[in-house]
Amino acid sequence: MAERSTAAVDVADNSGDDPLTAKAGKAATDGVAEKEKMAEKTAEATENKAVERQSGEQPSLTTPELHSGHKLARRYRLEECVTRLDGFSSWRAVDEKLRRAVGVHLLPADHPRARSVLAAARSAALLGDPRFVQVLDAVEENDLVYVVHEWLPDSVELTALLAAGPLEPHDAYQLVSQVSQAMAAAHREGLSHLRLTPSAVLRSSTGQYRIRGLAVNAALRGITAERPQRTDTEAIGALLYAALTQRWPYENDAHGLSGLPKGVGLLPPDQVRAGVHRGLSEIAMRALANDGATASRQEPPCTTPDELARAVSTMPRVKPPEPEFAAPPEYQRTTYQQGTYGRPQPHPASTQPVVVPPPPLQSRTGRALKWTVSALLIAALGLGSWQIADRLLGPKETPKPPEATPTVVTDEKPAPPKPIPIKSARDFDPLGGGSEKPQAIPKAYDGDPSTYWYTDNYYSARFGNLKTGVGMVLDLGKAQKVSSVDLSFLGDTSVELRTAPADAESEPTMPNQYITRASKTGSNVTLKPIAPVTTRYVLIWLTELPANDGNFRGKLTEIKILG
Repeated sequence: MAERSTAAVDVADNSGDDPLTAKAGKAATDGVAEKEKMAEKTAEATENKAVERQSGEQPSLTTPELHSGHKLARRYRLEECVTRLDGFSSWRAVDEKLRRAVGVHLLPADHPRARSVLAAARSAALLGDPRFVQVLDAVEENDLVYVVHEWLPDSVELTALLAAGPLEPHDAYQLVSQVSQAMAAAHREGLSHLRLTPSAVLRSSTGQYRIRGLAVNAALRGITAERPQRTDTEAIGALLYAALTQRWPYENDAHGLSGLPKGVGLLPPDQVRAGVHRGLSEIAMRALANDGATASRQEPPCTTPDELARAVSTMPRVKPPEPEFAAPPEYQRTTYQQGTYGRPQPHPASTQPVVVPPPPLQSRTGRALKWTVSALLIAALGLGSWQIADRLLGPKETPKPPEATPTVVTDEKPAPPKPIPIKSARDFDPLGGGSEKPQAIPKAYDGDPSTYWYTDNYYSARFGNLKTGVGMVLDLGKAQKVSSVDLSFLGDTSVELRTAPADAESEPTMPNQYITRASKTGSNVTLKPIAPVTTRYVLIWLTELPANDGNFRGKLTEIKILG
């Protein structure tokens, strides 16, 4: 249940004030009767669609009738339908290629919002910010449009956290700080959320907050806003208000939280609940200052996520609570010497009589024994003194020098790293047109520095703002240990070394599926991971290009991989 609640898309309500309730439909089971029923529905839907198109009518919007076990692109196997609402459905699925759980949104290709959903998903995928749940794929195929995103089973929705009670001040501070900074970065790239509800915010097991549904959730519901920055800022303020008070800052109940009393207006959080951090209460009011509401203590309102992030950064940092001190248990004396460590000895019920021994050597026989022992001691001391004197006064022997042990001098040095041959390579442009001069790829590792692989020409060093990077994937044939990669360019080029997971059986298809190991800028660079990395697939990812005849183009002359 935890896995389902943390990774499902929040499609249960359309606004913070007027929620809609929708439950996931039960997925069809496999079986002969069910398959026949599905076939009849499919034939009927096809016939109806043809009649509608012939008559000029608009086709009806229905959620695609898919079942558990259905595969998309021969890769994504649907497991469980999480939500079915308003012509689209959301599923928990398995990426059989990379052997991991993913989430999938599905809607018909003729849905009026299909094009906007595809555009929003592809724009969100370009952001590549780890503070957002990543979009992994966005495809139109076989009359279906589907968006694949990360599935985070170890994270918990803010909705579930608030159901247990308000957050501690430090947790609320981290929430507003991390979410406002993430949304400020998204708006700088022209992306907004517009559906920033408690179910869209997840907290990982490490305490990091992540946002899901950037741009996509609003596109699925056809939500737009004249002032998207103001909308997202007020949503962050509502999240902070709920985190501090466990109340929704409007009159209507929403997201499992009770609203404010009717007719009292927007009360500051520290007036709703005792013990609320005053600085955070003020931040919440400044973010919610809109439509007649006023910020507390005459501070100016925050109208953008960037302004809100700056306001949070200027307030005193809220420290985490001190760990509770547990008093150690009382000291118990042990009887380890008696062989019963850690267990008290039982006390006898009655005291045993103590036998007092007689004084030693007080009889006549004892005195004789005492004189005999004394005489023996004197004789022993005399003999010992004579032997010592004889050794000291006798002739001295010249000691023989010890035989010299030959010393073996070793001159062992660690073996130098060995070059790793490149089995094959291909151009990598998933964020653009899908192809980047593939015919020139072999020239980048042919051993001839006069030949090179080159990119397309762009109007700026950052690819004309069309994408965040381009590169090539190197296949080493099998998983091998990589300690460094030497690259030679014509012109200073910014480049990153990324590697696929060691257990990846096939080449990842998106840049965020690789792990960034090192980055550098220059014409001759050596990219070294912190420690040698085992991988089969190496991604050379160019992020900034040098000037080239009025435009910008990357030129990679030689690659050398060392193990």
